[in-house]
Order: sequence, then C-alpha cells, then structure tokens
Amino acid sequence: MTQFRPCIDLHGGAVKQIVGGSLQGDSATTNFVSDKSAGYYAQLFAEHGLRGGHVISLGAGNQAAAEQALAVWPGGLQYGGGVNLDNAKHYLASGAAQVIVTSWLFVERQFSWPRLEQLAAAIGPDKLVLDLSCRKVGDGWQIASDRWQTITDTAVSGQLLAELGGYCSEFLVHAADVEGLQQGIDSELVALLGEHSPRPATYAGGARSLDDLERVKALSGGRVDLTIGSALDIFGGSGVSLADCVAWNRAQ
Repeated sequence: MTQFRPCIDLHGGAVKQIVGGSLQGDSATTNFVSDKSAGYYAQLFAEHGLRGGHVISLGAGNQAAAEQALAVWPGGLQYGGGVNLDNAKHYLASGAAQVIVTSWLFVERQFSWPRLEQLAAAIGPDKLVLDLSCRKVGDGWQIASDRWQTITDTAVSGQLLAELGGYCSEFLVHAADVEGLQQGIDSELVALLGEHSPRPATYAGGARSLDDLERVKALSGGRVDLTIGSALDIFGGSGVSLADCVAWNRAQ
C-alpha cells in the first residue's frame, strides 16, 4: 500500500531542497537550506519509524553529512550519490539499508548491463535500489544521469522495469522536470510505475500536499510510494506537515 517516504538531500554539505532540473556543476536553485544536521533528520525519521527514506548526495562535499545520517539510523535509510562497484560495500557497512545507483551504470549515455550484473553479484539484489530518475522527452521519459543533467539513451518503459527487476530490490524515480517545483506530480509516470514495476517503487517530484498521497495511491493501485520534499514543513514548506504524513502511513 502507498506510503510516504522521507528524504535527506545533501548539497554543499548541507541539507537542502533544490529545484532538480536547475543543477549545474555545484550550483542550483535552492528552495530551502536547513540549519540542522543530516543526523537530526535521520533521528527524526527513526523516531517516527519512517523506513526506506533516501539520503542523496548531490555533488561533492557531502560525505561527512551522509555518513552521519547513516550512522544515526543504521539500516533505516538508503544512500545514493556516486555509488559504484568500488564503494557500494563501504556505504552498506556505514549503515545504509541499500545503495541507490544511476550514473555509474551508464557509459557514454548507454546502459551497461555488465556493470549492473557485477554490482548485483557483489552486494546482492536485496541491497540494490536502481534509480531511474528521468526527464520528459517527447511522449515518454529518458533516464537522466549525472545529477539529472545528462539525458541517456535509455527510456523508462514497462519492458525496462521488467528486465531490471531481477537485479534489484526497489526502484527510485525522480521526475526531474518537476522536482522541487511543488506544481503537482507526473501522473502518467506514476501510473506507468504502478502498472509495470515488478518491485516496490518510490516516486519523487512535484508533490505539494497530502492529496498527492491519495493521487499516487489511486493512480498506482497502492503499488507506488511517494517522497514529499520541498512542500514539507520540516523543509520550510507549507503544503503538508510531517505529522500528517506519519498519520497517513499509520492509517494505511
């Protein structure tokens, strides 16, 4: 059944909420910069039993903050950002429940099946979340790597989800074009995930109120979870409170 999942987005060493499509090098349009640590948010989510949230490192300078969050709640959070075959086990040993991978799986915009097979064999599919974050291209979506700036040659489709399902435990999908804008979710993408994903899937991007949890539940048949970021009160938003999201989860 659809659940709210939390996030800790790190940029420049701080917990931030940014407009996803604005990332250029080390700069980005920022909605919120917290004066609290990544560990503070990890503890907050742990207190409410909000498992399966993701810690995402957007660029350099976030290592200490990420590892602090993972250490505060071992096994409670997923980690993504620069994960590859060489460091995946390190993040798992640091407390990540699973690692989240996108960019390393692409070589010159082409998806590398050998790399995926190597990584899944090294850590086990149960420890791997595949990030299929994407941008709208024509009538569909193409996976976007390198902090959502490089549009790859791989389309998000029912066939792709089916083919990847045997290599991972979950999918994470940011709709990069609406990420951080609080202008509504990409309903068609949510419906696609609900219909075709063979694994649990979490959608992020554009959520602005508790009503979006209801929409995701209806569009996906309760098969897709939702991350709410910039609209959340703990991140400076006014659209929905963390308390309301926790109550929603319990009611399901």
